Amino acid sequence: MSESGALPVVVRGLTRRFGDFTAVDGITFDVHPGEIFGFLGPNGAGKTTTIKMLTGLLAPTEGEGWVAGLDIRSERRAIKSRIGYMSQRFSLYTDLTVRENIELFAGLYGVEGERLVERRRWILEMSELSGAEARTTADLPLGWKQRLALGCAMVHEPPILFLDEPTSGVDPLARRRFWDLIDGLSDRGTTVFVSTHYMEEAEYCHRLALLNRGRLIALDAPRALRARVLEPILEVKTDDAPGAVDALRAAHGVLDAAMFGRSLHVTVADAAAGGEVVRRTLGAAGRRVDHITPVEPSLEDVFVSLVRAEGGAVVG
Repeated sequence: MSESGALPVVVRGLTRRFGDFTAVDGITFDVHPGEIFGFLGPNGAGKTTTIKMLTGLLAPTEGEGWVAGLDIRSERRAIKSRIGYMSQRFSLYTDLTVRENIELFAGLYGVEGERLVERRRWILEMSELSGAEARTTADLPLGWKQRLALGCAMVHEPPILFLDEPTSGVDPLARRRFWDLIDGLSDRGTTVFVSTHYMEEAEYCHRLALLNRGRLIALDAPRALRARVLEPILEVKTDDAPGAVDALRAAHGVLDAAMFGRSLHVTVADAAAGGEVVRRTLGAAGRRVDHITPVEPSLEDVFVSLVRAEGGAVVG
C-alpha cells in the first residue's frame, strides 16, 4: 500500500474484539506529518485500545494499519523502536532517580555515548530538572514526573509520539506547560498522537477524532467540528445549577442541559423561544435565573451533541 509509507499513521477498518465485546469497531483515519492528532472520547470509547494496537502492544482482530510505514500486524517489534510512547501512568520507575530513569530508557533504545550526554541534557532542561538528577522520581511533583516521562519517551528522538491521556490528574497550570512542550515538538516536525478526555486540551490539536462506543463518529479540525452544531445554545446562570439541569432536561423545547463550569449550557430547539422556556421552567421549579446569553458551541457541546445522536456514551 503506497500511502502507508507517506504518512506517519494509516488506519483502515481497524477492529479489536475481546470475546463478544467490540472495543474498537472498524475505524479508518490518517495522521499527517508534524500533526497534533487528538483522540477524544469518554472512558470506554476505545482510545487506549486503539493506541495499544498502533504501538505494537496489541494485535488487531480485523483491519489494517501502518505506523512509520510499518505494518501493525507483522512488524510490531520494529514499530516500538520508531515511536515514543507515554501511557496514562507516565511509564516511570518511581524507585529510581531522575538520572537512572533517563539512562534506563536510553539503554532500551540504544542511546549511548555523546548522544546520551546530549539527550540527557535536553531532557533535564525540558523537564526543568537540571540539578535534580539525584532525586528519587517518587518524590517529584506530578507535573515534573509528567515532563520527565515525556523526555524519556523522546530520548531516542522518534518521529512519532503517542501520548495516552498523559495529563490525567495534573493541575491546569501543569497541563498548559505540558501542551507548550507538545506544541514545540510538533513545530520541530514530530507527529504527536494524543488521547484525552479534557475538552480544553482538545482545542490545542490540529485535528480531532471523536470516538464513542468504539466507533469514529467525527474527524475534523476543532473549528470545523464546532460549526457542525446547528442548534442554539444558551448559557444560563442560576442559583442552583445542578437542580436546574434536572428541571430543564424534562422541559419541552430543551434538547439538552449540562453543567459548564459554574453555569449551564442549554441546547434548545428554537433560539427565539428558548430563553422564555428556560425562564418559565426554572421559575416553576423555584430556581432564580441570573442571566441567559446565547453562546457559540464549545467542543464539549459538540461532543455531547454527537454522542447523543449516536445513542449516548457507554454507562459504567
